[in-house]
Amino acid sequence: MYLLLSVLIIFCILLMSEFGWRKRRFNNEFGRKFVHIAVGSFVAFWPFFLSWDEIRLLSVAFLLVVTVSAKFRIFKVIHSVQRPTFGEVCFAVTVGLLTYVTHSKGVYAAALLQMSLADGLAAVFGNLYGRGNSYRILGHTKSVAGTTAFIVTSASLLVGYSVLGGHHLSVADIAIGASVAAFLENIAPLGLDNLVVPLFIGWFLTNL
Repeated sequence: MYLLLSVLIIFCILLMSEFGWRKRRFNNEFGRKFVHIAVGSFVAFWPFFLSWDEIRLLSVAFLLVVTVSAKFRIFKVIHSVQRPTFGEVCFAVTVGLLTYVTHSKGVYAAALLQMSLADGLAAVFGNLYGRGNSYRILGHTKSVAGTTAFIVTSASLLVGYSVLGGHHLSVADIAIGASVAAFLENIAPLGLDNLVVPLFIGWFLTNL
């Protein structure tokens, strides 16, 4: 039941996003990030009502849907970015791969939220407030506004995990986790930050 309900909810998010994009209610980047944040934040809590095997199965289904959608341009909103990116593929792979990094529901949620919220809000704030404070790193254009949003969100998520997850994190743990995650987000090319950031956070929290 929960498995089918999860699929239905994600399908509805994609349909609403596609409808809004086609009706020009929002631009390409906002549409993609809306899907990124909404779907990623929902998926982060899957371990609380789905089994690990069910999550792995849905990860494979995600990958198939993303591949078919890219080939036939079904959900254009998630493929509307002009630059080359494997972000959607990495997103789908991470959902399943992270289940092999941790079996902690709290760690899984914290790691996926780093991908959905921290990365998603970094892009939103970078687009809104990044003009005039951009910088280049390894050939990628980033902004102080976007990176600051990432670090603040990342640290807030780690604080939330520390308070609610039953595993106390020191200030140093939070600072290191957020800083390394932001560094990886800055240097990962072609959307690979969707893979390396949550996997790092999952490994980091598991090994504290």
